[in-house]
Amino acid sequence: MSKPFDMELFLAAVLTGSHVTRQRHLSQAKRIQAEIALRWHREIPWSWQRKHIAWFLHHHICHCSEATRYYYLLTARLLVRRLGKTWVFRF
Repeated sequence: MSKPFDMELFLAAVLTGSHVTRQRHLSQAKRIQAEIALRWHREIPWSWQRKHIAWFLHHHICHCSEATRYYYLLTARLLVRRLGKTWVFRF
């Protein structure tokens, strides 16, 4: 049996800011991971493509407030930075 992916360890290199900010990013990253794993069966971020994160941003938080969408966009940018990609997301 494999160990669950540790999102906190994955994002540790790019997380900055206050404790509350880091916790928010971790919580949102875990939700993004869970939804992508459920829909696309991709458990770890290293296997993600741009379309996976874009799908989450456009289908799962489209009915949320503008502030919530903005915070998820910031978390998505952290994930992209950690993956070493140059993907850009817009609303």
